[in-house]
Amino acid sequence: MTCIYCRGELESGTTTHVVTSDDCVIVVKNVPCLVCSQCGEAYFDDTVTEQLEKIVNNLKNYVTEIAVVSYADSAA
Repeated sequence: MTCIYCRGELESGTTTHVVTSDDCVIVVKNVPCLVCSQCGEAYFDDTVTEQLEKIVNNLKNYVTEIAVVSYADSAA
């Protein structure tokens, strides 16, 4: 598979996903993804995307300013 931006090769890896919503910052660390070896762009599959949405939506109800969570701990 190749990157849609630079045509670099995609490799398995992890990334940090940051969401800003309603004056709240949510940081999800160690998110599994495919990472472009050339430009570093991260790509999530459907399962990871759905899980990220669940994590973010759950934290929005509890966080007032900032939250930092690990994907593996939150996806379990």
